[in-house]
Amino acid sequence: MKKITVGVSNRHIHVSQEDLEKLFGPGYELTNFRDLAQPGQYACEECVEVCGPKGCFPKVRILGPTRAKTQFEISLTDSYALGVKNVPVRDSGDLADSPGITIKGPKGTVELDEGVIVAKRHIHMLPEDAKEFGVNDKDLVKVKTVDNERQLIFDNVLVRVHESFALEMHVDIDEANAAMLKNGDQVSIIK
Repeated sequence: MKKITVGVSNRHIHVSQEDLEKLFGPGYELTNFRDLAQPGQYACEECVEVCGPKGCFPKVRILGPTRAKTQFEISLTDSYALGVKNVPVRDSGDLADSPGITIKGPKGTVELDEGVIVAKRHIHMLPEDAKEFGVNDKDLVKVKTVDNERQLIFDNVLVRVHESFALEMHVDIDEANAAMLKNGDQVSIIK
């Protein structure tokens, strides 16, 4: 069975065009800093300050392109540092009943009523990858780390299948640290 490359996701923010313009000014467009492994996705030159009840992160990178809704993806450790309580583990875009946050840009501030999540660990894959692995979109699988000192089995890993995806498993920084994973490491689905 072929292996899956790991992408470790640090805290980042996705913004709507409306919120981008509140933060950076009317008509503002994101600037590509570097492409990410997922086609069409990129880290932006733009960063914002994100503040919760207990603290702030002064330089949070925006990921592009813009989204329909603004969302801030963090680790549980980040939620404690910010003082944001009851942050749910969710699939990207599932923001209902999640906590809010304050976002500060050079031209303005956005107060989110909801939009803070811990991203559910997941695997992006093409339809042909899904066929090879014998899985479907939205399946939950077990994944084993390989060739590292703290081998671990991740349960309830969400499978996301789309013709625009590249094969890659995303975990947050807390999960990566627990298993001593870094970008480019390999994992395998357990059958």
